[in-house]
Amino acid sequence: MKFIKLSVMLIALAAFSACERKNPNADHQVNPGGYTGERNLPANAAGNHNGERNLHESDNNADAGQQQGLKEVPRPQKLVEMMAQRGAQDEARPTLRIVQPAANAAVGSSIVKVKLEISGDLKGYQPMKDPATGMGNHIHVILDNQPYEAYYNLNQEFELRNVADGEHTLRVFPSRPWHESYKSEGAFQMVRFTVKNGGADATKPATTATGQTMANANTAAAAPEGKDMQKTTAGAIDPAKPLLTYSRPKGEYKGADADAIMIDFWLANAKLIGDGGDYRVRYSVDNGEARFIDKWTPIWLSGWTGGKHSVKVELVDKNGNVVDNGGYNSTTREITVVREAQAPAPANAAH
Repeated sequence: MKFIKLSVMLIALAAFSACERKNPNADHQVNPGGYTGERNLPANAAGNHNGERNLHESDNNADAGQQQGLKEVPRPQKLVEMMAQRGAQDEARPTLRIVQPAANAAVGSSIVKVKLEISGDLKGYQPMKDPATGMGNHIHVILDNQPYEAYYNLNQEFELRNVADGEHTLRVFPSRPWHESYKSEGAFQMVRFTVKNGGADATKPATTATGQTMANANTAAAAPEGKDMQKTTAGAIDPAKPLLTYSRPKGEYKGADADAIMIDFWLANAKLIGDGGDYRVRYSVDNGEARFIDKWTPIWLSGWTGGKHSVKVELVDKNGNVVDNGGYNSTTREITVVREAQAPAPANAAH
């Protein structure tokens, strides 16, 4: 009897060993960074040549009990339909010119007026806001390395309010209603200016005329478009060196807008390796594993959990080193994803 039991145990052990040999890596994957689980992120549709990519779930989520698996997805169908309704606008090649402030201007006020001109092959493209939807073509206006503010009416000045004394950088580029930037030559413009004895209130953020925070330094009555700015000064930017300008994601996403969130940026004086250049754009979410964008085009990620998330976007060389240019080539933003609570299942629902 003992011999029979021993034989059975030996047979079971041999079967288990055979299964292990068939899958030697099962449950033994090395997972740097302490993440639990992973999801496949397909090769970047914009030309990433690294084949299959993985984006690890972050244990730094606002809700530590939730696990997040992000994957790259095509442009949302809603945007495809919007583009079809816009005619040739998305083939436009708009060119911007910063009329005010002038390059290297000295501004003796904490309110800095911005005036732009647009030209080029517009194909019907014009900045404007639809009162019904609150959306429309617009210009992204960025003071130093703060989040952009949308500028809709170029017939009216835009105000940067409460701008602190010191040297500043202003960057602008045209965008679509869903905040995807136009990437044609001449679309991006940048100037440096200095505020002297402006009298900004250092305890308050600089704002645009609509009172939205931009860079910390004066409150003023709303009239033209504009924004209060946070207290910042310009980095030591070399306008001839490679420069990445972070654009999206930004702010709060809820409902269908949270299903696929876009990463977009403006690139000056550099080409990515998928476009025949020497650089890559590296991004990570919630301090997770870094992934790369090798062609200058936006990507969309789905699978976001509710809560706050940090998104880092960087311009790096072939060796993975951040390209220094005033500290602007590595930018982190915090966004919020709002998920509606699911309705409780009926008491008699099947499990």
